[in-house]
Amino acid sequence: MRFMTSSDKPETASAEPTGVAARDWGQAAADPQYRAAVVDLLGALAYGELAAFERLAEDAKLAPTLADKAELAKMASAEFHHFERLRNRLTEIGEDATQAMEPFVAALDGFHRQTAPSDWLEGLVKAYVGDSIASDFYREVAARLDTDTRELVLAVLDDTGHAEFAVEKVRAAIDADPRVGGRLALWARRLMGEALSQSQRVVADRDALSTMLVGGVAAGFDLAEVGRMFSRITEAHTKRMAALGLAA
Repeated sequence: MRFMTSSDKPETASAEPTGVAARDWGQAAADPQYRAAVVDLLGALAYGELAAFERLAEDAKLAPTLADKAELAKMASAEFHHFERLRNRLTEIGEDATQAMEPFVAALDGFHRQTAPSDWLEGLVKAYVGDSIASDFYREVAARLDTDTRELVLAVLDDTGHAEFAVEKVRAAIDADPRVGGRLALWARRLMGEALSQSQRVVADRDALSTMLVGGVAAGFDLAEVGRMFSRITEAHTKRMAALGLAA
């Protein structure tokens, strides 16, 4: 899920696009390394959306009311629509969507196994905080993509409109029992650590993606900028924690 408001998003550079970021897909895809990086990126995103759809269906079983269950169903529908757009795009550029997703299945499934929520509130925090960390990462990468791919990636990362729902439910629970806040704060910190670890492992295993991050494909994205990127992601996480009424 993409529970993000405009104030939650990390501050990315607003300079005029240059290099790959100033080209369309037809121009940029002439570089086979760049093409491989985009296929990896779309594959990772597509499986992330499919896994989110499946997880929401499971989390709906924990919903305390029918209204909450219906809200999760609406979120799940949005996630599956995002998956379809990514799958269709991979097909359009001549790639097999299943093969593109396959390299990321083990890592993402492992993350979800290790961070399975034990109750409704943990599920909401995971959706609002955990998934948004991944969204921040993809948004940062999107700034260095060709114009066509960037437009698609940003579209599937759009806020599905339910940030207020998650914040309202979690804050109400903390108001009713302040002890809940401590437990959820620990849970959110665990999510942050697991999400960053999994992201780093995935990138390290995929040469094209790692090259994109350090500048071999996308001009201007050097190692120092990678450090600044993770600082921005951490800052956005802190803002989300505050919105939930939790300490980072």
